[in-house]
Amino acid sequence: MRCPFCAHDDTQVKDSRPTEDSAAIRRRRQCGHCGARFTTFERVQLREVTVVKSDPRAANSEDARREPFDRDKLARSVTLACRKRDVGQERIDQLVSGIQRQVETAGEQEIASARIGEMVMDGLRQIDTVAYIRFASVYRDFSEARDFEEFASTVQDAVKPARNDG
Repeated sequence: MRCPFCAHDDTQVKDSRPTEDSAAIRRRRQCGHCGARFTTFERVQLREVTVVKSDPRAANSEDARREPFDRDKLARSVTLACRKRDVGQERIDQLVSGIQRQVETAGEQEIASARIGEMVMDGLRQIDTVAYIRFASVYRDFSEARDFEEFASTVQDAVKPARNDG
C-alpha cells in the first residue's frame, strides 16, 4: 500500500479489525519511510459492474455513457442528502453497503443508473424524509418550488397513516 503522505510503497499494517457492520476490514497502517499513520478499508468486491448512465441525447442504450460502479460516489451522494440531519454515519454506511450488495449480487454486468437511484430513494425513505426529498430533488431534477411541493405532499400522504396508527 502506497503512503498517501510521501508516496513511499513500504507500509506496515499495525492493527486490523472488522467494521461495525462487518462489511469491511479496517486497517491502521504506518509508513516505514515517513512514519505517518493512516487508515484503509478493505471490502469484498463480488464482480465488476458497469453503470449505464441515462442520457436523453443517446439514440439508444448502446450510445449511453458507461462507467464502473463507484461505491464512494454512491456514499458521497447519500451523505450529501443526509447532511445536517440526525442520520449517523453507520446508518449511511449500512445503506450504501446494502445497495452495493444488491448491485453486485443481481447477476448482471450492467445496471441502469436509474435503478441505483431508485434503490437510494427506497433506502432514504426509510431513514429520513428530508434526506429522501433532498435526494429526489437532484435525482428527479426538480426545477421549481412547485416540484418540491408536489413531491413533499406525496411523502406526507404516505407518512400520515403510519403516524395515526401509533
